[in-house]
Amino acid sequence: MKKKVIFGFFWRFSERIVAQSISLIVSIVLARLLLPEDYGAVALVMVFITIADVFVNNGLGNALIQKMDADDIDFSSVFYINIIIGIVLYLVLFLIAPLVAEFYHMPVLQPGLRVLAIRIPIASINSVQQAYVSRNMLFKRFFWSTLFGTMISGVVGIILAYHGAGVWALIAQYLTNTCIDTIVLWITVRWRPKLICSWKRAKKLISYGWKLLVSGLLDTGYRQLRTMIIGKLYTSSDLAYYNQGDKYPNLIVSNVNTAIGSVLFPAMSQYQNDREKVKQMTRRVIQVSSYVMWPLMIGLGVIAEPMVRVILTDKWLNCVPYLRIFCFTYGLWPIHTANLQAVNAMGRSDLFLKLEIMKKGIGLIALLISMRISPLAMAASLIVTDIIATFINASPNLELLKYGYFEQLKDLLPSFAMAMGMAVIVYPISFLKISDIYIMILQIVTGGLIYLLESIIFRNPAFLYFKETIKNRT
Repeated sequence: MKKKVIFGFFWRFSERIVAQSISLIVSIVLARLLLPEDYGAVALVMVFITIADVFVNNGLGNALIQKMDADDIDFSSVFYINIIIGIVLYLVLFLIAPLVAEFYHMPVLQPGLRVLAIRIPIASINSVQQAYVSRNMLFKRFFWSTLFGTMISGVVGIILAYHGAGVWALIAQYLTNTCIDTIVLWITVRWRPKLICSWKRAKKLISYGWKLLVSGLLDTGYRQLRTMIIGKLYTSSDLAYYNQGDKYPNLIVSNVNTAIGSVLFPAMSQYQNDREKVKQMTRRVIQVSSYVMWPLMIGLGVIAEPMVRVILTDKWLNCVPYLRIFCFTYGLWPIHTANLQAVNAMGRSDLFLKLEIMKKGIGLIALLISMRISPLAMAASLIVTDIIATFINASPNLELLKYGYFEQLKDLLPSFAMAMGMAVIVYPISFLKISDIYIMILQIVTGGLIYLLESIIFRNPAFLYFKETIKNRT
């Protein structure tokens, strides 16, 4: 199992690195070709698409991974149920599109939502494929589907943007990505649905999955609510700066987080009766992911201004404060992910739902206080709520795994302290009277060397683990 987990991490992490690299290049090119207003319009369309995605991607897929004896009947049943859900969701989005366009006084939202919503029935097929790949830890398949999907959709988006398609360039990119990803997985994964659908089996999966579905809806709805409020109370440019500031830290963290979570959950699920083993895995993930994530997030915050000037041009400088705020909030994601995956793997989706309700209640209070101040205040409120959320997410594992919050902090803080030390030394480089691109390169190189030196001097546990793993592989 250890070998499968290591290979799983390798392929999933490689897939995420490829996706991150290509997406970064594509997003930079598109940001230079398109206006902030174009991004603001598509961000509003994506609110409804993202919420609909939860119905087909959360719940039943995770239930298939968690169920120890899931077979073809289970997978086939979920496959057909998911397709029905996807079609119903598309019809709902098609019908409400005129209302959405009228509410935001943006006519382009009506055809935009109707076209992009086509990805929902396609994603309903894709989610079962992903569950099969994750359960059997065939993560090499994800590598190829992501590679082709990201590359082809990126080319489509750039060509359309270059020819002045505006909003439609982004819509075409998103839709093409989902289509190619699904087609490649269909070709590379041998599993095919059988002509059978057992409601009895489905009910057992639903009894576990509905709590994850509601949790996913709470989390996604809560996060998308900010986009909806900014789009209504402020300008589409404000929304574009908010989303652009969120995009780059999210691009890094969500990709790494997906790699960790998709491998960790099936691996933990197979050891759900061995609590000590699950604790060891959870602890290792917090140590390793914090070691990787904190220098990336804090470093990105340090180089934010010269990076935006060089890569996105001055028209996007207003996104810098948002970017720095989101760098901190996303830095906390490893501790969120590890704790929640452990709770799920132990079969306690009931606890997962309770945690989400508590966190979203606190988040809504912060949102109501900040929404009338400014979009920046809304972003800043996430710092407070995400810190509180780390306490809430860690609380069940004190009982389930005997792995409490303060023990988790001991595993996380060494990497955070090293990253902050790196930032203190690197930030003054910003004041040098040289070109922004040279400042950015100098900060990245200096920061990397300082972090490596700190790792050696302080013998960081995650650094030693990486070193030992590489040594054993050679």
